[in-house]
Amino acid sequence: MNRNDRLILIITMLVGTLVLIGIFLLGGERPEDAQMRNGNGEVRKNGRYIPYDEGLSPSKECFYFDPNTADSTQLLRLGLQPWQVRNIYRYRAKGGVYRKKEDFARLYGLTVKDYRRLEPYIRISEDYLPASTLVGNARRTSFSSGTSFPSSTSNYKKDSLRYPLKIREGEHVVLNTADTSMLRKVPGIGAYYAKEIVRYGKWLGGYVHVSQLDEIDNFPKEAKKYFVITDPHPQKLSINKLTLQQLRRHPYINYYQAKAIVDYRRLHGDIKSLRDLRFSSDFTDEDIRRLEPYIAY
Repeated sequence: MNRNDRLILIITMLVGTLVLIGIFLLGGERPEDAQMRNGNGEVRKNGRYIPYDEGLSPSKECFYFDPNTADSTQLLRLGLQPWQVRNIYRYRAKGGVYRKKEDFARLYGLTVKDYRRLEPYIRISEDYLPASTLVGNARRTSFSSGTSFPSSTSNYKKDSLRYPLKIREGEHVVLNTADTSMLRKVPGIGAYYAKEIVRYGKWLGGYVHVSQLDEIDNFPKEAKKYFVITDPHPQKLSINKLTLQQLRRHPYINYYQAKAIVDYRRLHGDIKSLRDLRFSSDFTDEDIRRLEPYIAY
């Protein structure tokens, strides 16, 4: 072989040798790992056999944690996926609380194996237990706007602003007059939904039915039984005077419905009843029924 052929052969052999070394170092099972395995595919570690992937994976740690307060770094160290951590943060932001270990098992995508690995390390702070466990049989008054929340428990030290005491079943909050601090005393309602209730009520011009809470995205249905509406006085829309843009600001009137109202006034004069719009393809009977309490002629 000439000099160039010899050079090519030497380079080829060197590359092949490096590839074989890489396969040996990075691939396959190490001999010592194979010797440590038992018949069930488990590896011996610290004097006991554990699943092979648990014994060799450096990405999963076990330590005591509270799912209500653990930050993203801790949750990732526990072996949770980033999207699972985001789900935990969203759940907590909406007022969700893990009150017992089993609540954490509902985390989407969490396997039985992972839950059993983490379950001994879950510690729920007493701050997140139901408030009824502290107040016992203390007498409480029914709730309405401006009323205070009485309690006879003298040794209660919890921050009532951050963690308000919850009302009992059978007690109620007046929907149109309660502020966010009062709304947070309803079981299932945290800071997020308290703000959403107030925001949507202002957008509507006031609630006339408790069922309107269902129009808030993902509103907890079990919380509706704690609300009442007394003597509603919603803000009225002057349907014969408002412009198209002003009409469509109401959540029950879309652009096409606002245009139909304006067109009717232009062609037929003032609207005397919403039933005048029943022949418009843009209004259903349900649209007219829910809009009626908010219209002035």
